[in-house]
Amino acid sequence: MPHTITEKILLKHTKLKDIHPGVFINAKADLYLGNDITAPLAIEEFEALGVKNVFDKKRIVLVPDHFAPAKDMKSANQCKVLANFAGKHGIKNYFEVGRMGIEHVLLPEMGLVVPGDLIIGADSHTCTYGAVGAFSTGVGSTDLAAAYATGECWFKVPESMKFVISGRLNKWVGGKDLILQIIGDIGVSGALYRAMEFTGPVIENLPMDDRFTMCNMAIEAGGKNGIIAADKITRRYVNEALKFGKKSGVDQKRSGKFYSSDPDAKYAETREYDARKIEPVVAVPDLPSNVKPVTALKNVSIDQVVIGSCTNGRISDLRLAAKILRGKSISSTIRLIVIPGTQNVYLQAVREGLAKVFVESGGFFSTPTCGPCLGGHMGILAEGERAISTTNRNFVGRMGHVKSEVYLSNPAVAAASAIKGRIAHPEEVV
Repeated sequence: MPHTITEKILLKHTKLKDIHPGVFINAKADLYLGNDITAPLAIEEFEALGVKNVFDKKRIVLVPDHFAPAKDMKSANQCKVLANFAGKHGIKNYFEVGRMGIEHVLLPEMGLVVPGDLIIGADSHTCTYGAVGAFSTGVGSTDLAAAYATGECWFKVPESMKFVISGRLNKWVGGKDLILQIIGDIGVSGALYRAMEFTGPVIENLPMDDRFTMCNMAIEAGGKNGIIAADKITRRYVNEALKFGKKSGVDQKRSGKFYSSDPDAKYAETREYDARKIEPVVAVPDLPSNVKPVTALKNVSIDQVVIGSCTNGRISDLRLAAKILRGKSISSTIRLIVIPGTQNVYLQAVREGLAKVFVESGGFFSTPTCGPCLGGHMGILAEGERAISTTNRNFVGRMGHVKSEVYLSNPAVAAASAIKGRIAHPEEVV
C-alpha cells in the first residue's frame, strides 16, 4: 500500500504491518519534550502513577524557556520542578539557563532531532521538527506523563495535505510569508488534524531556517504536523548539528533515516502555489489567517517590535533584521526587542556584530527566552498598544492586555517597521 512520509514514519514506530488515515495506534517515540509550563503537570501526574523510574532517561528532554530566566516566584518554582525531576531521574538533556534556548530552536541545533524520528512534546509548536523530515507533534501533559512511564503514546493516523510551491521567491519573501499565505488561504482549521506536507521546487531550495518556520506554524492551520522530506540540505544541517551537539555534551549517536512519500500516496487535498505571486505579508489581529499584503498596512502605527521566538529566532532571521537596521536608528516612539533562539545564536550574533547593530539602532538584545510571545515577560503590551512581531500567534491578549494588538510578519518587515514607527515594507528603508 502506498504511503505518505508521515504514514511511513508512524508505521516504522509501531509493531503493525500497515496503517492508514483514521486508525488509532500506539507508537514508541524517539524523544519526549517538556517545558517549564507543561512539564510540571506531567511530572505531577507521573508521580501520581507510583512509577519509580522513567522508561528511558536519555529520551526525555526538559527545557525551561517560557518564563525563564524566572520572572517571578511562581515561574521560579515551575523551573525548580524540572530541575528536581532531572536530578532525581538522571536526565542529562535538561537545559538550565545559560545552556538553554527556546526549545524548538535548541533541539534541532543540538542534533537531538533527526530525519525519520517520531517526537512528541507538551507544546503545540513541537511540529517544528518536521523541517528535518521527522514526525513531531504536540500532546497534552497527561499524555506526556504516561509516556514517561511507558515509552509510548497513542495517535490517530492523520490524513495528509500536500502543498506544492513552485516558481521563485520574490525579494524579502521567506518561509514566514509562505506559511502565512497558506494559513490565510485555508484558515485556522483548514488542516485540522491533518499532516501538512510541503514540497515543490521552492521548498527543495529553501534554507533550513525557513523550513523550520513553515513547519512551526502548521499548528496555526490546525495541522497535526508539518513535514518536509529530508534532502541534501537537511543532511548538511543535521551533520553540523550532530557535531555541535557532541561538542556541547549531548549524547546523540543517531543520524536519522530519510523518508519520502510514494508517488501514488493518497492525499486529502493538494494545493499549488506560484511563489512569484507571493509578496511580504502580515497577519493582522486576531488570527494568523487574517493575512494582508504589507503594502496595504502602511497606515498602521505600532508601539513595539519583537524579533525572535521559535518561529524566527534563528541566526538567519537576526542577520536579515540586522541588514535592515545597520546604520539606522529606530523610531523614537518604538521599543525594539530582539531575542535570539539559543545561546549559540546569541554568541553568533555577538561575533558577527549583529548584537551591536541592534543596540546601536536603539533596540534591546535579550538572553534566549520565549518572553513576550505568549505574554510571558520582557515585553508585555499595555492596554491599547500595538506590536508587530515575528512570533506565531496574534490571538486576543496573546502578548499582554486584551485590548492590545499583535501583527505577525517576517524579520525584514519587522525591522523596517521599527525604523518607520509603523508597518513598513523593507524597500522603504533600504
